[in-house]
Amino acid sequence: MLIKQTDNAPRLLVGSALLALALGACNNEKAAPPQQPQAQVSVVVLHPQSIAVTAELPGRVSASLIAEVRPQVSGIIKSRLFKEGSEVKAGDLLYEIDPAPYQAAFDSAVAAEQKAEAAAVNARLRADRYRELLQRNAASQQDTDDAKATLAQARADVAAAQASVETARINLAYTKVTAPIGGRVDKSTLTQGALVTANQTTALTTIRQLEPINVDVIQSSTNLLNFRRAVSEGRLKLAGSNVAVKLKLDTGPDYPQTGKIEFAESSIDLTTGTFTVRAEFPNPERLLLPGMFVRAVLEEGIAPNSFLVPQRAVGRNTKGQATAKFVGADGKVEERVLVTRRNLGNNWLIDEGVKDGERVIVEGGQLVRPGQTVTGNEVTIDEASGELKPTSRQAAVGSPLGYAPAAKN
Repeated sequence: MLIKQTDNAPRLLVGSALLALALGACNNEKAAPPQQPQAQVSVVVLHPQSIAVTAELPGRVSASLIAEVRPQVSGIIKSRLFKEGSEVKAGDLLYEIDPAPYQAAFDSAVAAEQKAEAAAVNARLRADRYRELLQRNAASQQDTDDAKATLAQARADVAAAQASVETARINLAYTKVTAPIGGRVDKSTLTQGALVTANQTTALTTIRQLEPINVDVIQSSTNLLNFRRAVSEGRLKLAGSNVAVKLKLDTGPDYPQTGKIEFAESSIDLTTGTFTVRAEFPNPERLLLPGMFVRAVLEEGIAPNSFLVPQRAVGRNTKGQATAKFVGADGKVEERVLVTRRNLGNNWLIDEGVKDGERVIVEGGQLVRPGQTVTGNEVTIDEASGELKPTSRQAAVGSPLGYAPAAKN
């Protein structure tokens, strides 16, 4: 096919070129990426404060008084006079042992005492007569001395008889087994009709005093040394001699009563390297029972001018060091190594790496990198629930993050 050239060909070429340039410009405008919005993060402003330093340690509940009830005389149990598991008072009657043989022994001792007293009266009258006869030279000195000796022996017999009566009376009283202390009584190991012996190894029952009640807390010697070092360096001030103690129960809410430290052992266990601290708690509702495991929170002292950083803001680098991300005054992210002392609730107590007024990222830190410019929205953290809450200023303008509640473990 032959193409016939015309005069309009140059014009068509120029128009095609202009159209191609226009289409290329449109394509370039569509290909340009849109501008990304600035990243939003939640921050907490840090300020120094005086912090009550506490230690949460395992503990075990023990009764303040324990009495194992054993018979002090032998015999047959005639009756049991208490309800198992009930509260008893000191002096309440628990058991009655058949008193018949002990009553007979008591009566016999009383009779022997009366006989000895009668003999003593006769010996005294005889000694008086011989003394009068001696004054009139009607009796010899030897007979008078013999009468005095007989009187002294009769008086000794009376004393021995009185002691026998007292022993018989005590044994008769021991047939009524009473509670030596007040508290809650356990089950009875023997029933009515059982034979018991004096001071037997098997206890009839056990009484435990539950009000007040003790909690034995195990503390390591390492924690003790760290505590004393912090006090000596001025990083910790003693809260006082009456250190308060609180309890955490496995059922959920904390124990409502506050205890106090009674004493701490003066030696370290060679096997475990620990020592025991005993705290005393009121137990009016009998909620705490011996043998229960609890968590005791001890108020060790006050750390002045210290910083608390939320645990959710702290991570670990490849070296295992604690790190956190901060938003600087220029709005850029900075990652920093922190020196942590210990955890307190949902926070870390920081020794180094934080200054007054700095903003630490508590949410959104995983989505930003050091050097990136971000917008920090100030929030607060509920210490009980761990939820993020906007400050009054942020609540007024609204937060793009929504401040969703923190995930609970």
